[in-house]
Amino acid sequence: MNIEPMGLIAWLVVGGIAGWLANMVIPSSLGLIGAIITGIVGGLIGGFLFRTIGEVGMTGFSIWSVFVAFVGAIVLLYLIRLVNGRRGTRT
Repeated sequence: MNIEPMGLIAWLVVGGIAGWLANMVIPSSLGLIGAIITGIVGGLIGGFLFRTIGEVGMTGFSIWSVFVAFVGAIVLLYLIRLVNGRRGTRT
């Protein structure tokens, strides 16, 4: 898989912003790296969910992409909370 440096940086920035925002809605103790990973995985989940309902998924470095990743990160954090209960979350 060939990932361009700018594409990788965009994924990290979008993932970081989306993960941080999702962490504000559903608090967790994942830290900075965990928030970035949550946002990146959230982008994949959000892209899948939005394409499933007929909308555009991730579109590169844009506000829409941050929103899609944010929605996916919220879903991911919610699923993590369901599996783990309240363990690993801060109040």
